[in-house]
Amino acid sequence: MSQTLAPYACQPERTRGRLHAEPGGETRGPRDAFQRDRDRIIHSIAFRRLRHKTQVFVAPDGDHYRVRLTHSLEVAQIGRTIARALGLNEDLTEALCLAHDIGHPPFGHAGEDALEAAMEGQGGFDHNAHTLRVLMLLESPYPRWPGLNLTWDMLEGLAKHNGPVANPGWAMRELDALFPLELGHWPSLEAQVAAISDDIAYDNHDIDDGLRAGLLTLDQILEVPMVAACWDRVRARHPGVAPERLLRELVRDQIGGMVNDVIETTRQAIMDAGVRDVADVRSAGMALSGFSPGLAEDERVLKRFMYATLYHHPEQLAAAEKARRIVSDLFAAYRSDPGLMTENWSGQCSVAEPARSRHIADYIAGMTDRFAQKRHEEIFGRAIADTVD
Repeated sequence: MSQTLAPYACQPERTRGRLHAEPGGETRGPRDAFQRDRDRIIHSIAFRRLRHKTQVFVAPDGDHYRVRLTHSLEVAQIGRTIARALGLNEDLTEALCLAHDIGHPPFGHAGEDALEAAMEGQGGFDHNAHTLRVLMLLESPYPRWPGLNLTWDMLEGLAKHNGPVANPGWAMRELDALFPLELGHWPSLEAQVAAISDDIAYDNHDIDDGLRAGLLTLDQILEVPMVAACWDRVRARHPGVAPERLLRELVRDQIGGMVNDVIETTRQAIMDAGVRDVADVRSAGMALSGFSPGLAEDERVLKRFMYATLYHHPEQLAAAEKARRIVSDLFAAYRSDPGLMTENWSGQCSVAEPARSRHIADYIAGMTDRFAQKRHEEIFGRAIADTVD
């Protein structure tokens, strides 16, 4: 049974279209425009690479830790749940969730910091803008145009899923000039739901991974009032069960509570703002989907805890520093000798700046953790690569 969409949901038959006209338009097969967007993401090389890109732990050895790919799937699961409850377009929401991290370089934020520093003076590097760059220019499986030729609605949502872009960097400016995305307005509710689903996923799943890795303890996480309250409810529901058997139940309960809060808060915001259609969403002047004020404060406390105890854990900081060295070294090596890149990339490298540095950044950003480590080992030896684990 097809979903009945709310009047403020994005409708595939009302999409603003694609940058490049396609033979047959949207009539080829039973899929609508947003379903085709989702499928183009899933079948892309950039999406497959996410299975070997850092989520929390740099190049993890264990099979049970999350990576960018599994994180994106978990975000999509949460996003679809919220979208369905609100009458939003599930396919567009899912596509946005699946694609939101495609622009991340190897080693997560450590790799992004290294590329940002290497690109100083050449426009810098931003993973969100690079997501658009990958999908609009670099990932090119079609014979007649570059990129995946996604709908305007999809690209707009990716560009602004965290809100209006007041000061776009060079990459975003170039893409906006190519296909104007109304960067100063709020995005669709589907994009807003994708953004809050990302927060819900990593807030909770990073706790799960941190506990599994032994970098967090139960006693530590119970210092967070929101977590402690949820733990009390879980223990009351399962008396006599060993604590280690309840940790994943804790995570599930927290996700459920956050999802329910977002649904109710968003419904109320839509009513309060008098939203009637997608245009009203984009002109509302504020985010309509998010946490209630109380949960938003609780979530900020949780984030501060996670930064202090997990993301800035000494082991994490040491691994991040080594990762930054790998990316920095690779950038310097390729800038000095583009021939070190694979043939199809080295042959397209400009001698002029900023095109030279931007091309090299595109190449490195597409690497997986393990490919970057391998290339560093081949160029510089084993000293750094062997110590990143």
